[in-house]
Amino acid sequence: MSTQTLPDVDTRPESTDETDDDSPKMFHYVRKNKIAESAVMGTHVVALCGEVFPVTKSPKPGSPVCPDCKKIYEGLLPGE
Repeated sequence: MSTQTLPDVDTRPESTDETDDDSPKMFHYVRKNKIAESAVMGTHVVALCGEVFPVTKSPKPGSPVCPDCKKIYEGLLPGE
């Protein structure tokens, strides 16, 4: 097991919209302090776009991101 440092932003992409081969169609931005709880406890998170889902996958570089989440995220001021 290795330890990773998360970015200093308050959100990070997480997946939803599963495809038939169990890979997500896109990833959504959610509050990073809710990711571990959702992954361990199975609780649901709310994405910036309003999508509600449990965290099941982590994004890889180049993964598709929800356009609504991305637009909202880019409009946030630092620290929001």
